[in-house]
Amino acid sequence: MKYVDIDFNNKTILITGGAGFIGSNLAFYFQENYPNSEVVVFDCFRSGEKFHNGNLVSFGHYKNLLGFDGKIICGDINNQLDLDKLTKFNFDYIFHQAAISDTRVYDQARVMSTNLNSFYFFLDKAVTDEAKLIYASSAATYGSLPAPQTIGHEEPENPYGFSKLMMDSLAKDYIKKYPKAHIVGLRFFNVYGEGEYYKNKTSSMVIQLGHQILDGKSPRLFEGSDEIFRDFVYIDDVIQANIKACDSSSGVFNVGSGISRSFKDVADILQSELDSHLAIEYFPNPYDGYQMNTLADISLSIKEMGYKPQYSLEDGIRKYISEIKSKYNERID
Repeated sequence: MKYVDIDFNNKTILITGGAGFIGSNLAFYFQENYPNSEVVVFDCFRSGEKFHNGNLVSFGHYKNLLGFDGKIICGDINNQLDLDKLTKFNFDYIFHQAAISDTRVYDQARVMSTNLNSFYFFLDKAVTDEAKLIYASSAATYGSLPAPQTIGHEEPENPYGFSKLMMDSLAKDYIKKYPKAHIVGLRFFNVYGEGEYYKNKTSSMVIQLGHQILDGKSPRLFEGSDEIFRDFVYIDDVIQANIKACDSSSGVFNVGSGISRSFKDVADILQSELDSHLAIEYFPNPYDGYQMNTLADISLSIKEMGYKPQYSLEDGIRKYISEIKSKYNERID
């Protein structure tokens, strides 16, 4: 589906983190809809290196790009020599997805240097090339503030959320300094869908619960999960937002469904789609200060970007089920 009237054919497009979840979906969106576009994927791919919490440092996986026929540059946004490889291109559009996105990485210096320091390069590159820059911000900027979460009211509670808030602040500085620049930050809420499998433990509860059910195991939820709500947004709506951001005003916008659904809803929909009738297993929530309700205020996104979520939680899971099954089979092979 073409979300805007822009013709991206014969345009040069950079996607950082392009071997990851959202980045790879963007790469294939352009390949399928604008076959004459020049898409450059920049990603460090996974090395097996892990953080102290046991999660991988990079989730980029070559399998997310099987069938991709654009250019791939293996590089790290922390490495200036790698970034210099991008200077030979004159980009029309930059989609900056690369980051440490694990909310439970508490190495402040590493998160800030990776997410914030590298952002200067892409802002400067966008200004130099006169490229439109769309970058990934995050709902983590809101912390545990009550729903609905609204632009201008932020209170991050981890280094990741703070780094994204500082990226938003830096972007605003550039917008003021360069009025002709086109810079858009998108605060993604709980994204799920095709391409997230290789995020391992940080993938959405949708695929994790789906695989528990396919394993014949009771879906495990926190006690009181009928009262824990999240704004789950399907990957196709996230791609829609990225594309429509190319034709919007500069600024920061929420990207969610605009509806919060309970954890129990997710389990119930999955059981229905998978024709399962397992009893839910409840266990105590181990986290203090746990966010009980996220809900994106998308009124500004609707007004300024023309963003219109197309998928309910039921619709998104229904479309996602085939990949949940195929990745489960891949997992047990």
